[in-house]
Amino acid sequence: MTTTSSVGQSVLDQLQKTASSSNTGTTSKTGTASLGKDAFLQLLVTQMKNQDPLSPQDNTQFVSQLAQFSSLESMQNLSSTVDTIASTYQSSQALQASSLVGRSVIVSSGSAVVDTTKGLTGSVVVPASNSSTTVKISDASGNLVDTIDLGAQAAGTTSFTWNGQNSDGTTAASGTYSVVATGTANGTATALSTYLPATVNSVTMGVSGAEMTLNLAGGSSVGLSKVQTIGI
Repeated sequence: MTTTSSVGQSVLDQLQKTASSSNTGTTSKTGTASLGKDAFLQLLVTQMKNQDPLSPQDNTQFVSQLAQFSSLESMQNLSSTVDTIASTYQSSQALQASSLVGRSVIVSSGSAVVDTTKGLTGSVVVPASNSSTTVKISDASGNLVDTIDLGAQAAGTTSFTWNGQNSDGTTAASGTYSVVATGTANGTATALSTYLPATVNSVTMGVSGAEMTLNLAGGSSVGLSKVQTIGI
């Protein structure tokens, strides 16, 4: 009569053996690289059919193997659920990305593409009270175009507007302009962060769960989490 030991190793041993074979890149004799829940159950049933009636399998071992089978099934179901969630997230991200193209966003930046017939409106972050706050506008060649004096400012965020004109009152050419804000407190000048508008030209989808990147007019890029405001 065939005994349990002659049938082969226990289901757990078979699982470990298969996992080891898969990790080393080898292929099992049956051509299967992994042991799924169906094969697991077949091994368990075969083991029960061929057990020695004079020395049957211990109930504790049987229950333990059933628990392993249940755990394996749960993990496979969980993996399937996670894959579904990931697919849904990617679809949602793609839909969100398509809706952002062509939109105006407010991001932390030191430059902006400006249509000088419409001017530029941005904001300056003032971490502490300043006796003097200025915003300098320079063209792509680094030439100073205009200086905006915001005067004394309390801690917080203050907005500014450039009318698109040079300091002599003539309209500047449309293009990319750099914006540098400084605040003076106790005689010491400190660089301040600026938030400027930009148009989203395209969106790069995140890989492996990474956030999407917005490619802005002017050639710069920024992560979606860095966007302060999304406009029309």
